[in-house]
Amino acid sequence: MASNTDPTRREEDDDTATATEQTPLLPPSTDAEAHTSHPPDGSARTSLLTSLQTPTSTSKGKKRRWPSILALATLCIVIICIIVFAFLAPSITESYAQQAAVFTPLELSIDSFTSSGVKARIKGHFSMDASRVEKKSVRDLGRFFTYIASQAETGESDVEVSLPEYGNLVLGTARVPPVWVSIRNGDTTLVDVVADLRAGDVGGIRNVAEDFVKGRLGQVRVVGKADVPVKSGVISLGRQRVVKEMLFAGKDVPKLPAYHIGKLDVHDIDLPEGGTGMMANVSISANNSYPIDFTLPSLGFDILVPGCAEDNSLIKLGDAETQETHILPHEEVMLNVTGLVHSLSPNLTKNCPTQNSDDKAMSPLDRMVARYLHGSNNTLYVQGSPSQPNPNTPSWLTDLISDIMVPVPLPGKAVQGHLIRNFSLTDTHFALPDPFAEPGTKAGNPRISANVKALVALPEEMKFELNVSRVRADADIYYHGKKLGTLDLHKWQAATSSRVPANGDGKKGEKKEELLLIESAVKDAPVDITDDDVFTDVLQDLLFGGKDVRMQIRALVDVEVGSAIGEFVVKGVKGEGSVVVKPISPSPGSGGNGGVGVPREFRPKVFGLQILDTSPTSLTLGARVNISNPTNYSASVPFMDIHILANETVIGHATAKGIEIVPGRNDNLYVEAVWDPSTLGGEEGKKVGREFLSQYISGYNTSLTLKAHEGSIPGNPGLGRVLGRFGVEMPTPSLGGAPRKTLPGEPDDGDGDGDGDGKKKKGPHFLDDATFHLLTSTATFTLLSPLRQTILYVESINATAFYKGDSVGHIDYDLPFAVPPVGPGGEGVVSPRLPVDWSLGSVGYEAVKGALGGRLKLAAYAEVGVRIGEWREGVWFRGGGIGASVRI
Repeated sequence: MASNTDPTRREEDDDTATATEQTPLLPPSTDAEAHTSHPPDGSARTSLLTSLQTPTSTSKGKKRRWPSILALATLCIVIICIIVFAFLAPSITESYAQQAAVFTPLELSIDSFTSSGVKARIKGHFSMDASRVEKKSVRDLGRFFTYIASQAETGESDVEVSLPEYGNLVLGTARVPPVWVSIRNGDTTLVDVVADLRAGDVGGIRNVAEDFVKGRLGQVRVVGKADVPVKSGVISLGRQRVVKEMLFAGKDVPKLPAYHIGKLDVHDIDLPEGGTGMMANVSISANNSYPIDFTLPSLGFDILVPGCAEDNSLIKLGDAETQETHILPHEEVMLNVTGLVHSLSPNLTKNCPTQNSDDKAMSPLDRMVARYLHGSNNTLYVQGSPSQPNPNTPSWLTDLISDIMVPVPLPGKAVQGHLIRNFSLTDTHFALPDPFAEPGTKAGNPRISANVKALVALPEEMKFELNVSRVRADADIYYHGKKLGTLDLHKWQAATSSRVPANGDGKKGEKKEELLLIESAVKDAPVDITDDDVFTDVLQDLLFGGKDVRMQIRALVDVEVGSAIGEFVVKGVKGEGSVVVKPISPSPGSGGNGGVGVPREFRPKVFGLQILDTSPTSLTLGARVNISNPTNYSASVPFMDIHILANETVIGHATAKGIEIVPGRNDNLYVEAVWDPSTLGGEEGKKVGREFLSQYISGYNTSLTLKAHEGSIPGNPGLGRVLGRFGVEMPTPSLGGAPRKTLPGEPDDGDGDGDGDGKKKKGPHFLDDATFHLLTSTATFTLLSPLRQTILYVESINATAFYKGDSVGHIDYDLPFAVPPVGPGGEGVVSPRLPVDWSLGSVGYEAVKGALGGRLKLAAYAEVGVRIGEWREGVWFRGGGIGASVRI
């Protein structure tokens, strides 16, 4: 019964009885639940787990198995560590390291240049900053792993730097030695290593550099790659692939440092190969804002300047060489550059094509010099030269800079104030245009000739010799800021130049400056008056102002220069200066009738009067004139005609031909004049002319006004119109036809005619003396003709003599008689006896009788008809103080 009712027990007994080598070390649980959860044929692993689930104490009081539990726990830890450090840790630590690693460079110095690159020393701080890691799990595990590891060491590795946007262009590689750092979060390690840097694709680097220089590098992505062996303590973590990418954009893109040209000296030099050249020493300063320390070797460059704008060409100007320069971190860099110009390229001095006929042809050198002297920037282009001054310069560095071109702005040197410090004209000569010149052409303009002296201020850096051989210019003339006209100097004028020692002592802010004296003889330069109103102002100030008249000259000057590098023409150089014209001061109390007073020494002395031709209304006269020119200027007058006015009415005109006026005394100038009041002034002119002649021969103080008119200068009517706005008023000159000896004590006027005009004469000059004959009731008169070669005829006389206001007698005579020229001794001619109708019983007649055998002074009033050739005129005569002799 027992066997049938408990089969399980029986089976257990059987199993116990039959234990073999396959029997588990730990017996199976007798718990029913545990028994049913595992198949009867479970493996060793299942038996092991089952045994672990057995309670620590059983109802049977079995002993715990501690060694087995400890061995299993150790195995699990080892397995977990293998999984974490072999599979999970490298991935996490790599991600953590790339985000948390921070390197702050302190100094980058180049120990030396090698044949393939440079040997650079890199110093900086390395630290781990967990806050830079974005993913929390990576950040936490990374901090945990690096805390456990504490330190890490990299083995020797190669770092490659490339630019993906340039086809993965390799900028270079660096051989980095082993580095030990602390990798715990927040710890800082000073890293100081020396690495070999090798240049990559030099041609590709030149392309990148060109984009950088031209500002086309808007952004750049830099990728660094390296396979770095890493270990921590004795545990090797194998070779880790490190890829670091940096994006530079906007303000992060490095820029060329700002620089300043502090000093520029240009001087002549003797070339080693013979001949002369020009050397420039330039000092350039720039701020080094990077922690870079290295010594830059001496390098050679080509200096290029822009050619003509049409072809965008560049022309080599010279060579440049930099001195060896030590560059310190975050300090100003002083770079000394020496430039050398052997000679000028023909393309540099050849005129560029012009867009139209109005453009002035200029060469590239002309434009560069003109911009420099006027303060504008020029752009020079600096390109590395394949031939270097230092033979130790690595070839890779020469190849790198040989095709890199950097534009360098060269600031202009505007001279303070005017470029021309002083501008003067000496031996100035004015010439009126030829009478046959076509109006409106250059031939119709007045011309000026003079010796021009100009002191030109040179920039202090120009210490080379300049020899000016020729000059030409287009000059504008201004007066009080308004344009008067132009001075045409487009023809080349020979010139000389010489250096003037620097003035100023440099004290109290006074700056020394070099001056160049340029002298040139200008010949027949046309002057075009473009503003009549401004010219009127000039004349008004000359005639009325009584002080110097200063006119400004603004010119574009072309200068032909000889220098150590050859001869060339500099065009379009702006120059300013002034010309001072001495005034013609008016004489005191003169002026009137629209005329301007003329200084006494300027007044003409007329003599040698001749009648050249006559008509019923006109006289054509020729005369010699002595005149004194008080100015320092001379003038040529090929032809000029001026109006002669009396009482603002034209009564004649005078013509001068082929006259040369020099400063000082001018003698025997020949002029011709036409007296024709009725034709030139109409009926009013006829009346004014008769009145003027009557006053003149009566000894009145008369004056004439000389005025230019539109026809004064046929080739330039406008100039005549402007000159016609001013009349030159002068006392009527003595005709010089009746000279008399200067009396004792009477000053001579210096005109050589001996008439003593320096003292006012008493009585009329034409009527010199009278004699009355009582018995025959006649009178004779001594007449002094104003004419030297022509006979004057008196055709009628209707005259009355007075003594103290009372009538003496009357003469009415209509038979013509001749008045020939005066004799060699100045004696006059005696008229025929003219019948006298006495005023019997008058006080005057009684006075004449009382003076029988003696003399008395009488007054006279007469109407006289005169004739010269075909010309006839009736004039009146009033005279007082006439000496008269009384005979029987």
